[in-house]
Parts: sequence; C-alpha cells; structure tokens
Amino acid sequence: MAGGVYIDQGQARHYDGNVTAFVLVTCFVAAMGGLLFGYDLGITGGVTSMEPFLAKFFPSVYRQMKAGLHENKHENTYCKFDNEILTLFTSSLYIAALVASFFASATTRILGRKPSMFSGGLFFLAGALLNGFAVNIAMLIIGRVLLGFGVGYCNQSVPVYLSEMAPAKIRGALNMGFQMMITIGILIANLINYGTAKYKHGWRISLGLGAVPAFLLCLGSLFLSDTPNSMIERGKHEEAKAMLIKIRGTENVDDELQDLIDASEEAKLVEHPWKNISQPKYRPQITFCSCIPFFQQLTGINVIMFYAPVLFKTLGFGAQASLMSAVITGVVNVGATFVSILTVDKFGRRILFLEGGVQMLVCQVAVGVMIALKFGVSGQGSFSKVEADVLLVLICAYVAAYAWSWGPLGWLVPSEICPLEIRSAGQAVNVAVNMFFTFIIAQIFLLMLCHLKFGLFFFFAGFVLIMTIFVALLLPETKNVPIEEMHLVWKSHWFWGKIVPASSRMASPNVLGYNNRKP
Repeated sequence: MAGGVYIDQGQARHYDGNVTAFVLVTCFVAAMGGLLFGYDLGITGGVTSMEPFLAKFFPSVYRQMKAGLHENKHENTYCKFDNEILTLFTSSLYIAALVASFFASATTRILGRKPSMFSGGLFFLAGALLNGFAVNIAMLIIGRVLLGFGVGYCNQSVPVYLSEMAPAKIRGALNMGFQMMITIGILIANLINYGTAKYKHGWRISLGLGAVPAFLLCLGSLFLSDTPNSMIERGKHEEAKAMLIKIRGTENVDDELQDLIDASEEAKLVEHPWKNISQPKYRPQITFCSCIPFFQQLTGINVIMFYAPVLFKTLGFGAQASLMSAVITGVVNVGATFVSILTVDKFGRRILFLEGGVQMLVCQVAVGVMIALKFGVSGQGSFSKVEADVLLVLICAYVAAYAWSWGPLGWLVPSEICPLEIRSAGQAVNVAVNMFFTFIIAQIFLLMLCHLKFGLFFFFAGFVLIMTIFVALLLPETKNVPIEEMHLVWKSHWFWGKIVPASSRMASPNVLGYNNRKP
C-alpha cells in the first residue's frame, strides 16, 4: 500500500537497555491520568439518565422523558433527551480542556511533565468535589470547567511523559497504558452508575467519586521522576544521565543521551514553537496532530461513551438494562484495549488503524440499518429481545474495533512523532483539536439524533471511511523507531519525502552528528 513505508532498520539507531521495573512502575503511575478522563467519559452518560438528577437540575427533560413526548407533543423516540442545557453539562468540560491545553503546553515545556500531571489531578479533584456537592446548575457547570482543566493538563502531559520514558521497542505498549486507564475509568464509572442509580442521591456519589482517581494521581505524581528529555530541555544534563541509566538499566547510555542533548540544542534554536510548527519541515507532524484527533472524535465513539445509557434507553432498553448494557460495552472496551497493547509493537500502528476502521464502518452501517428498519423516520417502535441483543453485539464489536485502533493510537501516534523542539506545541494541538471536536459532538449529538435520526450512524460511518483511506495513504509505520529518530520515517515516505525539505534535520541525521557515531 502506498502509505506502508517501513524505514530501513539499519538507518534507525538502536540503544542499549532493558525494560526495567522502575520504568514500568513509573509509567503505570503516570498513566493513571487516563483514569480521570475515562471516569468522566463513563460517569456523565449514566448520571444524565438518572431520574433524580434530571428532576433536580433538568425538570423539563424529566417531564418530557416521563411523558415520552417531545415539546411539540408528538411522540418521537429520537428526541426524548434533546435539551441544550443538558448537553452543555456534558460538553462544557471539553471546551475548558481545550483552553487548558495551551496553558498546559507552556507548563509542560518550562516546568516539566510532572508538574503538569500534578496540576491536572488537582483541578480534577476540585471539580469532582464541586459536582458532588452541587445544588444548582452554576455549581455543576463550574465543576465541569475545573474537571476540564484537569483533563486538559493530563491529556497534554501524560502521553508525552510515557513516550519519552519508554524504550522504543515497547513504547507503543507503555503509551497505551494511558488509553487502558481511560477504558478502566469508563468501566468503573459504568459499574458505579449501575450501583448508585437505585438511590435518590446516587448521582452525587457517582460525580463525587471522581475525586478518588484525582487524589491518586496527585499523590502518585509527587513520587514520579521527570523524563530525561525534560531534564535536558531545562539544562539538567547530569540528572538526565542518571535518570536514563535508571530507566534503561544500563550504564551504556551515552549514545542515547547525546542524541537527546543534540535534539535539545536544536530545539533551543526554535524561539517560537507555535510559529515554527507551521514550517514545511513540520508539515507531517502538524497534519497528524490535527487530523488524527479530528477523525478520532468523528468515529462517533463518544455517542457511545457519553450517552450509552441515554442511547440504549432511547432505543427501548429499560433504565437498569440501559446501564447494564453500558457496563457490557465498558468491559469490551477494556479487553480490546489490552489486545492493542499486546499487538501494537508487534504488528505496528497502521494495521490496527486500518482493521479497526473497516470493522467500525461495517458495525455502524449495520446499526443504522437496524434502527432505520425498526424506528423509521417517525421514531416510533421498539426492539424485541433478540433484536436488542443483536444491536448490543454490533455496538460491542464497534467499541472493540475503536478500542484496539483509533482509541489508543489517537494518543500514541501524535505523542511519538514530534521532535523535541515542537513536542509540547504538537501535543497541545492534538489535545486542543481532540477537545474541540469532543465538545462539538457532545453539544450537538442529542440535537443531531433528534433531526438526523438513524442517519446519524451513516453520518459517522462516512467519516470512518474517509479516515481509513487517509491512514492508508499518508501514515508511515512508526513502530520500533527511537523517538528522536522519527524524522527518518518522513524521509522514506512516498508523499512526505517530497514535502519535507532535504536540508531539515528530519531529512538529514548528520545535522545531529550521527555521521560521527555508529548507526
């Protein structure tokens, strides 16, 4: 395939080192930042389907749901939950995360990755407590904004931290620890929602328990060490060497250290990362840091993750059945992410992207057809037990495909392709685009469901087709390539090799002094 470029492994440097217990524990603690994001993704949809929560904060939606009527008094299943304030409760977090990602970029670059993770945990802790004790809409929204700042800081710093700490040969697996924690957070949230839904104030427990993973991240980050890349970036070369020895488990780290120092020296020549990231030599990075999160959100996955209980209830599942269905999809999500961790460094990123895209496309079209045949345009109808089971199987297959492809790879690839001089800026772009389109989808999904009806699933399927073609043509393979030698994949690519200037570091490793050292 045109995009299937694998760089000559003789070109890429291979550093000495082992997979140490220290780096595994460190990456596990850092990956807990994903718990925050996952817990919020899972908790929100369940809470917004709880009747006591709706009765207290969204009485019009509650009355509409109980009556089974839209505000125009014509029964329409698709429009049961269409309410702008209700969707603002979900989506306000993501616009806050978008804003926070730019502040987090500066914090990550100037102070290091560790302080950004701690700040993210602190913001999330405050937001979870505020939501748990909320007595009005204002408290809910302010709490969501604080949660958004927490998500923005963690999503900015954690993937970069994991990519920089991990050895190249298992970078994919360790980086995916972030996505694994997201899926575990979603599952835990679904289980909590299922358990608390029977209580009048169960929603308070669901929202307030978000403080637990936030506290764990704050506590864990106090004991983390920063990455060698970050230490060198801030002029701490001796500390960086000691850390490199510790995480690689060998004294022979001089080649890798020198490459990191050279990369840092070139990075210092870049006075304005936000201006320079738009230069031609960084065109591949800005393309993928923008397009991957854009497509990731337009897979339609957040339709499931945000609103699974609401969606299942809309399609005729009972209250407890809808929450249990969300738990089932959460279990599938965790299991499929584990599959990705085991395979990403063996088979590579491209094959997972492509297989996942095809499977998601098939499942979305099938779900759309089922809903069209049963509910039509009027939105009147219901599924039989067998049909509901088939629908659940299709949604689980869709979730599995996302969980071993676009879910984890959407964070892994952007975090590993950027050179040090634009890494913080590139990750900020990734987070900002991700959060912006997460906000858009969260804000308009219920409106789209009301107006597009079953066509919504075909809408997302169209984007899945486009993004799969995009990867097939333009994404080179990045497995087993040291993070500071990623420039070689662009030089070898059929398309990007024509775009990236031959004089840039990407195209000429000699600029970093590689010609003086053995490959």
